[in-house]
Amino acid sequence: MSSSSTITTTNCYHCGEKCVEDELISDEKSFCCAGCKTVFEILNNYDLCTYYELDEAAGNTVPNGIERKRFDYLKDEEVIEKLIDFRNGTTVSASFYIPNIHCPSCIWLLENLQNIDEGILSGKVNFLKRKVTFVYNSTSTSLRNIVELLSTIGYEPNLKLGQLESDQREVKDRRLWLKLGVAGFCFGNIMLFSFPEYLNLDQSVSSNSFKIFFGTLNIVLALPVLLYSSVDYLKSAWAALSQKGINLDVPISIGIIALFGRSLYEILSGTGSGYFDSFTGFIFFLLIGKIVQQKTFEQLSFNRDYKSYLPISVIKISEDKELSVPVDKLEIGDQVTIRNQELIPADAVLVSEETQIDYSFITGESEPVLIEKGTLAFAGGKVIGTQSDFVISKKVEHSYLTQLWENEAFKGEDKKISVTSFADRISPYFTIIVIGIALLSLAIWLQIEPSKAFTIFSAVLIVACPCALALSTPFTLGSTLNILSQNGLFVRSTSVLESLSNTDTITFDKTGTITESGNTKIDFVGSTLSADELRFISSSCRTSTHPLSKTIYKELNTKSLLAPDDIHEVPGKGLFANFGNTSLWVGSQNFLIEQTDLSYSDFPDSSESGSVVHICIDNKYKGYFRFENNLREGIGSLLAKLSGSYSTFLLSGDNEKESSRLVGLFPNRKSMLFNQSPIQKLNFIENLKQQGKEVLMIGDGLNDAGALKTSSFGIAISDDTSAFSPACDAIAEGDSIKNLDTYLSFSKAAFKVILFSFGISLCYNLVGLGFAVTGHLSPLVAAILMPLSSVTIMAFTYSVTRVIAYRMGLRIWE
Repeated sequence: MSSSSTITTTNCYHCGEKCVEDELISDEKSFCCAGCKTVFEILNNYDLCTYYELDEAAGNTVPNGIERKRFDYLKDEEVIEKLIDFRNGTTVSASFYIPNIHCPSCIWLLENLQNIDEGILSGKVNFLKRKVTFVYNSTSTSLRNIVELLSTIGYEPNLKLGQLESDQREVKDRRLWLKLGVAGFCFGNIMLFSFPEYLNLDQSVSSNSFKIFFGTLNIVLALPVLLYSSVDYLKSAWAALSQKGINLDVPISIGIIALFGRSLYEILSGTGSGYFDSFTGFIFFLLIGKIVQQKTFEQLSFNRDYKSYLPISVIKISEDKELSVPVDKLEIGDQVTIRNQELIPADAVLVSEETQIDYSFITGESEPVLIEKGTLAFAGGKVIGTQSDFVISKKVEHSYLTQLWENEAFKGEDKKISVTSFADRISPYFTIIVIGIALLSLAIWLQIEPSKAFTIFSAVLIVACPCALALSTPFTLGSTLNILSQNGLFVRSTSVLESLSNTDTITFDKTGTITESGNTKIDFVGSTLSADELRFISSSCRTSTHPLSKTIYKELNTKSLLAPDDIHEVPGKGLFANFGNTSLWVGSQNFLIEQTDLSYSDFPDSSESGSVVHICIDNKYKGYFRFENNLREGIGSLLAKLSGSYSTFLLSGDNEKESSRLVGLFPNRKSMLFNQSPIQKLNFIENLKQQGKEVLMIGDGLNDAGALKTSSFGIAISDDTSAFSPACDAIAEGDSIKNLDTYLSFSKAAFKVILFSFGISLCYNLVGLGFAVTGHLSPLVAAILMPLSSVTIMAFTYSVTRVIAYRMGLRIWE
């Protein structure tokens, strides 16, 4: 590559700014500064120039040099530990807030930095929060190197001293309030300076002098409103147009420019006093609407993060007693027991001698890591094998657990909202129509009364902005999610709610789903078990999250527990444990036959109804635990209500001897399938979907992970466990499932609210257009009505969803 300097006024290839000083040339392309040239050369060297194809002038203006000394503090290990999210050996995860993220090319570049720095393993951008998370290898790169690289290419992270404190809070951008303050100040003063016009004072020489003086002041006051308060709308519109697209800010920006230009022309030409009062008032009320919208979204986000969409609990050891407590009640110093397949809810120090941790939720690597006593384990790690004791070292951060649950790696096929897609599709056409009406009105009024033409043109563009149309869906669904969470159903995101509302077929798991694991009668049938054998069984079942294993552990109530040397659980089938020279198998008949030397003849010809768990010790059959399952409270009435509107099925891994007890709950015996393995459940749901059914699957989490992921909408039941399936779309508290019919009805009603709010928005726009094109609506009144319509839609969706929820008997307040 070669470079030279010439005087020119061409645009920078990287950022699009004018090259007002010395133009720098590289690879026959022009750059405004050394920073932009350096970024281009970096991208070009690593074949990343696709960045520029995603958005014309995609780059940011980059400082000419990055002072490395500014980031010397990132060499301090104590500082690094406070900034990172996770560390497993050489694999480290860290998140940064980057305000400069503004378009698809930014996302593409930040998610491809591993092509520049080989130490970066992956990058993931959260566009709405302007947040990027990197997973990197600490032996190949460092946190300082990554921050320097980001700064070099124009995406310097917003690192604040507050992040080094234990109580981290996301940096809030106050610029919107400053822009509102500037607009409000200028609006008020321009109104004051315009009193001579409002009072229609006489046209004397002195009056004309004051008119010129105040007109000049109005121009001076209007400039910061144009160049500062309204700049976000102008930038957004320009970005959309440069990509040959149209967004909601295009008609707003045209109205801003038309109103400002017309006012400037009238004052400078002396043909009028202009409309700077309307212009600044328009921006002022527009920003008020934007702040109300932002505050509402922040409240929805706060509720989501605060309550966490993982209603998990863990076993807390208190005075030698085991208590099941919600994770948000954990304090620093609490000792907890995490069982096999359960997530560690917060950063904690291992108290047990050693354990294996699966960090695939964070890194995607499924190979478990062996850690020893005293080692820090990070939130999101999953215990593999025997249960382990930990001491909590940090408060639970719900938003972090939510981030793990929403990890793209664990999502099934994307579930898109057709109503949202409808709004996205209609907005560009709506905008084009509005611009067409505005131009037609301008042409007609130029012939009728030219003095009114630009005023009417501006009013049409302002009043017909489809902002309210775009707000209908997110606010309705955000309110719906909050109400459902207050009633025990925690949904992953708004994007899956439509799948819930479209449900026509419901499949239930049995054990732990329609039956209640904490209220089961149990006895043992077989040879007498010794005290040691009972300890082996109890210690093994304690590590399992399966409802029947937990029931056995509680029933045996063994005090002197043992830590198995080795333990392995097959979800839905059983578990194997090894205690010194003793081997133990606990599970179904088929599982024991597959894992041991037993055959079918070794098992009793039992006619027992209900669930059965067999025991084998050292390849010798010992007998079985017999369970008399009790149905969850309200499950009978729930299934009766659902049978009239939905097709219902039972998918159970137990034998069919209990079918006579359940036949009254389901339409017929053909709708109840027993002896179903996890794979068979998955295949059954796939067959239903191939028939065009919208299938809702309700199971107990990990044991039904495949079926939950395959279904149109999957709900995992969570009682007293911190094990959950990342494949599910929602988690339900055990005692809330009896309200499933209400949840389904409420989700359907939510989408009716969206459609109704669409109608309100369209009616408002049509009426407003009618007044605007006929000259009966000033730009100032239109500027007040436009944000008012947005606030009306937000208030309507918020209140109506709560009224509907209240009438359905759902809880609407904390």
